[in-house]
Formats: sequence, C-alpha cells, structure tokens
Amino acid sequence: MHPIQKKLLELSQTHDLSNMSLRKIARMVGENHPQKVKHHMQKLGYLTSSPGTKMSADKARLVQIRLLGLANCGEATIYAESYDDKYLQVSQNVLTKKSEDLFAVQAVGDSMNRSDVHGNNIEDGDYAIVDPHDKDFKDGDYVLSLINGMANIKKFTKDVDNHQIILLSESSEDYPPIYIHEDDMSYFLASGKVITVLKKPKKRNLKDINFESF
Repeated sequence: MHPIQKKLLELSQTHDLSNMSLRKIARMVGENHPQKVKHHMQKLGYLTSSPGTKMSADKARLVQIRLLGLANCGEATIYAESYDDKYLQVSQNVLTKKSEDLFAVQAVGDSMNRSDVHGNNIEDGDYAIVDPHDKDFKDGDYVLSLINGMANIKKFTKDVDNHQIILLSESSEDYPPIYIHEDDMSYFLASGKVITVLKKPKKRNLKDINFESF
C-alpha cells in the first residue's frame, strides 16, 4: 500500500474526512499537493463531492482485497507466491459474502472452466476471492489448498468410506482427481473457500458497446 494511503487510513480513524478540505488533509498527511491526496483517496474507495474540495465519508462501498498470487486449476504445479502490495478494488455488492481478511488469487489453467461459483465458472486469468476463515468444507465447495507447497483450486469431496478427500476438476478437458488419504493430510493445507469469482475483462470492439446502457 502506498505510504500516503496508509496515512490517510490512519487519519480516518481519528478525523471525519467528509468535513475536511483536500488542502487540510494534505497538510495533515505531510503532502504538498492536494491532488495527490485526491488520487489516493479515490484509490482507497473514497469519492470526491462534485467540484468542491471536501471528501465524502461514504467509501463508495469499495473494499481492497489483497492479491496474493497465482493458483493452478489443473495439477498442483505452481508454487504459492506473494504479490507485494497488489490489491483489487472491489464493490461490496460484487462479493457474495462479507468477511474479514478476504484475499484473491488469479487462476491459471482450464480445469475448472465448468465450475459454478454462484453462477460464474473459473477460467484462466479469472480472480478467485477466498475466505480464509471458512474451512468447514462440505461436498461441492470450491476450495483453495496447498499441496506440497503448490497452490490449487478444486471442488471438494469427502470420501468417508475410504478415509480420504478427493479434489475434483470440472472441465471441458479430462483432468484426473487428486486423492489425499487422511494419514497424509500434513501434505494438504486448506487455505479457504472460494466465495466469489471475478471474471477477467473480455476484449470487445468499442463499436459493439452501447455506452448509453451504462
């Protein structure tokens, strides 16, 4: 997160930014250019009031979700890695669940292109929003897990009779399941449940877009 954004967040804990001018906010965070403050306020989800200089206290219902890295949708072949200071700005109304500490991973591969997470499948390049606090997995849940340190998105099934869990692909291609016996659970780290899928932008010709519909 940018240092100015950190200072703004700290300031918002003790001051009502909606009753302060950009110039005053800039002085309090040690910035000489109010327009820079305006830029970072917008990044944080704050809205400027029409041409005035005061900020609205309504954060436009936007939340910042940390983008951790990549997650494979086929075999677990991508090492989990962290993207430093990368965030998605997401409207709260887009999220299917409100929870603290949500994070995102970007899907790689096509093994989940027939999945159904609240009406969206998971395709290469999509962002999967994960709730790390929800690990009470039920059959049919889509989960992010680490297998031998490799990040992986799959559909969860518990095979009680054989004392194992099965991680399934849902794809137009043929991908074999992943079987993990209960005695080998130390190799399987449940990172959380996939609760929302943000589709990657589709490339469209501008002449095909009806801007009057927005």
